[in-house]
Amino acid sequence: MSPAAPNRTAHRSSYRPALVLAVLAAVLAAGFLANLALGATRVPLPDVLGALGGTSRPGPLATIVTDIRLPRALLACVVGAGLALVGAVLQALVRNPLADPFLLGISSGASTGAVLVLVLGVTAVPMAGGAFLGSLLALVAVYAMAGRGSAMTTGRLVLSGVAIQYVLSACTSLLLVLSPQNEHLRAILFWTLGGLGGARWSQLWLPALVSGVGLVLLLALARPLDLLLAGEEGAAALGLDTARFRAAVFVLASLVTAVLVTVSGAIGFVGLMVPHAARMLVGASHRLLLPVSALGGAAFLVLADLGSRLVAAPEEIPVGVLTALTGGPFFLWLLRRGRRSEGGLT
Repeated sequence: MSPAAPNRTAHRSSYRPALVLAVLAAVLAAGFLANLALGATRVPLPDVLGALGGTSRPGPLATIVTDIRLPRALLACVVGAGLALVGAVLQALVRNPLADPFLLGISSGASTGAVLVLVLGVTAVPMAGGAFLGSLLALVAVYAMAGRGSAMTTGRLVLSGVAIQYVLSACTSLLLVLSPQNEHLRAILFWTLGGLGGARWSQLWLPALVSGVGLVLLLALARPLDLLLAGEEGAAALGLDTARFRAAVFVLASLVTAVLVTVSGAIGFVGLMVPHAARMLVGASHRLLLPVSALGGAAFLVLADLGSRLVAAPEEIPVGVLTALTGGPFFLWLLRRGRRSEGGLT
């Protein structure tokens, strides 16, 4: 190999993250415009662009774009980016490829906490607060069960997450049965299945703020996350207080998940699939993995939301159902690959 060959390889590898980000941005832009144009009522692309630029005349098509579809598409971007971020971080914290806010029960905990506040009518506690407490308690319970008595493995983590999800699902059903108001049924189904149909402009600022701040904070913690992913003993030897760091990031992940679940319900598998795809494209370094995961999560959920409105048009299916249909087979493939590497579930 000539001396210039390593330089050419390094040169190509330095361009790859930029290329990945550019392609994802193009996919997101195309999916975003399609989300605004397609649906039960089709809006021509010139009218979409006119509504976005403020040059179109007021009318039903402009109202559909600006008041209904635009906040929904923006919410899909925010929720997809946030869930993918949380998934990437959880996989580093527990050093397990199956970590995901849905599979670990965090989303279910947030849903149960929000529903509890709704059913009990506790006006002093916002639903986001109840969702945060529920998600944090669920994560602590899963982590404690998976690591109790022996080393944490993929099988123990998955079984603990499934167990917590069953318990939380039973709690949510019990709240539904005991609720004296029938209108709670629709809200509980929303948080159980996940959906973006109720997006409003007033709902956007909090999840956008939390996801944006979360991305900035996690990027600042990229090096400790890399150290933790490489091994807890090595991270501790390099001066990282692993217990305190893990606890702080768990709280941050629970907060982001809780806010997202409050506005979108429990949308599963985004945090499982997107970080894996991002890791295959740019590697495991969190300095690159986190922004690629966020952009990929936004693009994925925008396209999934578009599919949820087109698959059974003019009817709409919850986007959480569609992500589960795609994420379930992906999860089984990961589980089978993990069993081969571990020699079975333990």
